[in-house]
Amino acid sequence: MNDIIFEKDKIRIINVSNFDLAQTLDCGQAFRWKKNEDGIWYGIAGGKYIELYKENEDIIILGSSEEDFKNFWSDYFDLNRDYSYIISQFSENKTLYDAAVSSSGIRILKQEPFEALCSFIISQNNNIPRIKGIIERLCENFGEKCEHGYCFPSAEALSALSAEDLAPIRSGFRAKYIIDAAKKVASGEIDLENLKNLSYDEAQSILLKIKGVGPKVADCALLYGCGHIEAFPKDVWIKRALTEYFGGEIPSCAEGNAGIAQQYIFYYIREISGEKK
Repeated sequence: MNDIIFEKDKIRIINVSNFDLAQTLDCGQAFRWKKNEDGIWYGIAGGKYIELYKENEDIIILGSSEEDFKNFWSDYFDLNRDYSYIISQFSENKTLYDAAVSSSGIRILKQEPFEALCSFIISQNNNIPRIKGIIERLCENFGEKCEHGYCFPSAEALSALSAEDLAPIRSGFRAKYIIDAAKKVASGEIDLENLKNLSYDEAQSILLKIKGVGPKVADCALLYGCGHIEAFPKDVWIKRALTEYFGGEIPSCAEGNAGIAQQYIFYYIREISGEKK
């Protein structure tokens, strides 16, 4: 656990390692974080708004109470996981280790499960700027007003709508999938919180019951929303990387932490190879 100082108007994470704000907040695992002209990141998660920036080797958080930090943000930013140890384990595979070192500031965000599920339904056949726009319109039109913006709408709120009602967010074919997910979650047919307690295979098979949810979207929801760090979402970038750099297989040293390895590999093939989505 990092050393934390709770100051009068800010929270200071002392000399934090393996936490780069840009790599973590803008790597394609969450879509509601932005950076202002002063270099301060800001966003809403779990119905709470905060701002963050780096000061020397410390991370500064503005707008959070001590209670919210301990009960929400500490888990959200995965501050209790030893990423340095995980990266050392990846050294058994040189390419994976190189990828991990190049993107060692990425942390897996522990997002609200329904938001993660909907976000990656929206991500299908889409680019990041458009994903962000659709999600922002979804929140503005159907989420509750909160400090500095709108919360992500609940499954209950969306379950009362039709796909046609989502026309203002301009999500195209994805609207019917969002509504189906909302109805299944709101009715209790799918208990997203309980997926955290199931095996990866059991949890994935349940999510695949939602219309429009395939293995990649299910794995993203499990990794970023349900704490299944062993989930390994495969899009075209990852499939290409596995073929070109790893002989088509996930390295054995990534077992148990495949989701973290996936983020390192994703960053590596896009940034280090000069290719960007």
